[in-house]
Amino acid sequence: MVKKNLRKGKPVGKPRKNRRQAGRGGRTAESSLQSTILALLAKQTGAVTITEIMQGLHLGPGQEPLLQKTMLQLIDTGRIGKKGKRFLLAAPPESVRATLDLTAKGFGFAIIEGESKGGKDVFIAPHHLGGASHGDSIMVTITGTARGRREGRVIEILSRAVTRFCGIFSASGGGGYVTPDNDRLPYTVLIRRGDEMGAKDGMAVVADIIDYGSERQGPTGRIIELLGDYRTVSVQIRMAIIQSALHETFPAEVIAAAENLAAVTACTDDRIDLRHLSHVTIDGETARDFDDAICVNRTPGGFTLYVSIADVGHYVTPGSPIDREAYQRGTSVYLPDRVLPMLPERLSNDLCSLVPDQDRPAMTAILSYDHQGRRTDEQYCKSLIKSRQRFTYTTVNQLLYLHDSQVRAAYPDLTPMLEHGKELAALLRSRRSARGSLEFNLPEPQIALDQERVASITLAERNQAHLLIEDFMLAANEAVAETLSKARKPVLYRIHEYPDLTKLETFTDAAKALGLQLPQSAVNPEWFGLVIAQAKGSPAEYIVNNLLLRTMQQARYSPENAGHFGLAADFYLHFTSPIRRYPDLVAHRVLHALLLGQAAATQGLPFPEEGGNLAEAGLHLSQCERKAIDIERNVHVRLAALFLMDRIGETFEAIISGVTAFGLFIVLDACYISGSVPLTTMTDDYYLHDSRRYRLIGERTNRMYQLGDRVTVRLDHVDLLNKRLTFILPGAVSEPTAQKQ
Repeated sequence: MVKKNLRKGKPVGKPRKNRRQAGRGGRTAESSLQSTILALLAKQTGAVTITEIMQGLHLGPGQEPLLQKTMLQLIDTGRIGKKGKRFLLAAPPESVRATLDLTAKGFGFAIIEGESKGGKDVFIAPHHLGGASHGDSIMVTITGTARGRREGRVIEILSRAVTRFCGIFSASGGGGYVTPDNDRLPYTVLIRRGDEMGAKDGMAVVADIIDYGSERQGPTGRIIELLGDYRTVSVQIRMAIIQSALHETFPAEVIAAAENLAAVTACTDDRIDLRHLSHVTIDGETARDFDDAICVNRTPGGFTLYVSIADVGHYVTPGSPIDREAYQRGTSVYLPDRVLPMLPERLSNDLCSLVPDQDRPAMTAILSYDHQGRRTDEQYCKSLIKSRQRFTYTTVNQLLYLHDSQVRAAYPDLTPMLEHGKELAALLRSRRSARGSLEFNLPEPQIALDQERVASITLAERNQAHLLIEDFMLAANEAVAETLSKARKPVLYRIHEYPDLTKLETFTDAAKALGLQLPQSAVNPEWFGLVIAQAKGSPAEYIVNNLLLRTMQQARYSPENAGHFGLAADFYLHFTSPIRRYPDLVAHRVLHALLLGQAAATQGLPFPEEGGNLAEAGLHLSQCERKAIDIERNVHVRLAALFLMDRIGETFEAIISGVTAFGLFIVLDACYISGSVPLTTMTDDYYLHDSRRYRLIGERTNRMYQLGDRVTVRLDHVDLLNKRLTFILPGAVSEPTAQKQ
């Protein structure tokens, strides 16, 4: 086996080498012989032999080797074709519109517009990028196929995705340069004297690209904002926001429209008064927008569940400035020190928030269940409610599941209602589990800040109260989805398709390496549930859950109801969070239209005058969700690096989460922080990579490091610019190397 090095992070102040190279197929001048061959073939009505070409060009026998070599060059570049022993001009290659997904290693993939989901994207080699960068809209020519994947060349850049970026400034005599804080931007940007805005060496800045340069010369830019010390929390979060191109403020028109809205304080003919019910909200300690309230009553036949959701649709009308902005954002984004809301604060934290002791308009799902938890009836209405209490998950867990007498005594009027809710939630969860709904157990990090310092990163608590609210929200989402589907109302479903078969095969190999006995039944939600149950409580539980999740397709929004594999649900959509998710607002509008007997198909979208294309809306809103997830992960990686910057040399307990020919990937137990152990640091032996069993084996010692193993690691290097954490295994370092460190 050959050892391979992980690319080490470059220190701040050292410019990146541009990864672009001159295109091999883009020469500006063809040789004289190539030109004459192409001119000759252009005059032919059919394919011709090499002899006919020599005669047509008046070449002697001694020139045949040069002709043969030139013909091969023309074939390799796709300019001529060959049929048997005859040659002809190649047909003009088809060009397609695509978006470039550039990797940190310098090559890219063209995501072709309009192609069905699941196909392989077109590989673009570094020398065929044509100066394009990550996210650019491009025209691509398909040049061939290799290893089952199409390959192509960028022939035109239609529009640039990145015109503004953040990075680290490095001063030089003639101005300086900015190294982008994004390893998918494979260049440094020259800043000429007078365009540096007074930036100091090593400072985080925002810059505009004013000239993209050429394949041989990188871009030129201008600094437009000084961010400050890149080793602080607020600067790192700002850089993540800028990198994601998210909006931190609302347009003045949207703010003004929100401020002019009047609160709903009374019932009307189409709004039912439910203020007599004991609604409560249950959220996290730091929540500020409360968009769902619940109430559970016991009945002779079983239970009645009221799920009342903020009536955002009353305030946000289709096509209004607020609506258009909400649609563009698609979702709220939650970061450790701030929220980038979908709706202005006047709505999200005031008019639409179901705060206690205030009358609030809602959309209420009234769901009836028997004593076995089977839904027997469903009704919906616009309502006016008044929350009795703002509960936290911690308080409800203490009250219902820990039976804290002091907490129970503090809420004597609401405890019986919550007890009914506990009973119903248990029935709903049991029925959902019986049909095959999956319960992944993956810890989520929780970051605590102390001004500009990361105080701690711990695993977020998930108690029984979280599950109770989850049970009720899932029940409401399923009921509304089934109602609208049976009424044949066009809406955006939340679909989750069958797992990727290739990834499933990879998981099967990994599971066998971990010693799991996989079920012999058909692969369905129940199969996944059996695997999760088998791993529960074992040292490999995190790895199994993580690998299983990777086999899943991403859930997305679509007007076609394909069901939800993970929930084993035939009908599912998002209805319960319209303050923070636009698809929920669409569902509210469609449900309201059903209640009114309206048949319009486009009432749920902000642009009815443009046709109300639900498929396009589903794609856009799915992309918004993905962007929100990406920035949340980006911020976590940044703050994890900040958290560990001053802890080099410390040891941590970890689990091996990945094994490659380059080394190991690990996750720290206490704080869910990921890092790598490069093979080059494992100097006590020569390690062989066993890819089928996901392990590294020492050739001399037979020491083994396998997926799922618990290990002790020592932090060796923190690369904040590239967001990489490098660890070493103290037991796999030879004595001389250990002494150096």
